[in-house]
Amino acid sequence: MKRLLPLSLVALFALAHGVHATPRLIPEAPTVDARGYILLDYHSGNTLAERNADERLEPASLTKMMTAYVVFHELRAGHFQLSDTVRVSKKAWRMPGSRMFIEVGTQVSIEELLKGMIIQSGNDASVALAEYVAGSEETFAALMNEHARNIGMHGTHFVNATGLPDPDHYSTARDLARLAAQLIHEFPAYYAWYSEKEYTYGGITQGNRNLLLYRDNTVDGIKTGHTESAGYCLVTSAKRGEMRLISVVMGTKSENARANESQKLLNYGFRFFETHKLYDAAQPLKAMRVWKGASETVQLGLNEPLYITVPRGQYNKLNASLSVTSDIIAPTQKGQHIGTLNIKLGDEVLAERPLVALEDIAEGSLWQQLLDNVRRLLQ
Repeated sequence: MKRLLPLSLVALFALAHGVHATPRLIPEAPTVDARGYILLDYHSGNTLAERNADERLEPASLTKMMTAYVVFHELRAGHFQLSDTVRVSKKAWRMPGSRMFIEVGTQVSIEELLKGMIIQSGNDASVALAEYVAGSEETFAALMNEHARNIGMHGTHFVNATGLPDPDHYSTARDLARLAAQLIHEFPAYYAWYSEKEYTYGGITQGNRNLLLYRDNTVDGIKTGHTESAGYCLVTSAKRGEMRLISVVMGTKSENARANESQKLLNYGFRFFETHKLYDAAQPLKAMRVWKGASETVQLGLNEPLYITVPRGQYNKLNASLSVTSDIIAPTQKGQHIGTLNIKLGDEVLAERPLVALEDIAEGSLWQQLLDNVRRLLQ
């Protein structure tokens, strides 16, 4: 048996922040000239616009986001340091396409290679890093696929570290947006490199190909991609105030088009939606009666922060409710799933999260247990 308990925290938060009741009309998302695209909110994970977001497409150099992600994991694990050097192989040196112009047989630091790959989109740097981490690019691709599975990129398969065309090398707009969010969340210090507009190596300065870094000062990444078969692709992230959006466009017609189509999506998201944090992780939301316990109540809350994205002007219309088990009997363990938190806007469920115990409650004494048995019978 379950019961619903209303929450007043959302309404109180809205009043405290002066949210007005006047709704704002939300138009349809703009027409985007791309084979596939998606726009999502980084904090809430809500999708604000999409088309063919789950279609398998060539990612081109967007692949290098996963190449970097794998290297960042290895750095965090302490397997090597940014200052460690890599001997450039003949294969890396010979890579076609965009390059940072490393010379065969030279020693180049991990940090230099990462910047050459992230800022200059160097295929040579990508292969040099892959060979250093895994011994070969093929083995490194297996690592890439393992990480992809771990973060839920179910429509993705990699066969190389560069994104050069291969029939078995593909991804989706949704998967790449998910990867972008993981990069930002897990590696904020390294993510800062994606906003750098140029990098110089060996006396050669190359500019970042992401045109939005030069046009929009709220954009701080992430990665461009292009091959003849993939078209022009771009993963973008921008932060305005406390709201961060991620857009992915794949298969546009030109370098300028991918920037323009991405800007359309970002402007649409920021103008017509707003994101708020409703609750922190481990924030007590409700104290519930515990039977037969050393304590008579247990605090309930969430394991993770809860963010909600809503049309502008609709925040004060949110409704929150808790569905909890009517009888909670000790012992309970911290993190134990006891109920569900639901957030609704009108009839639409925007979020549903597990409600967990925020503390351990041990069994009470024999006297307490007997007393609570009588109380439950009387109740």
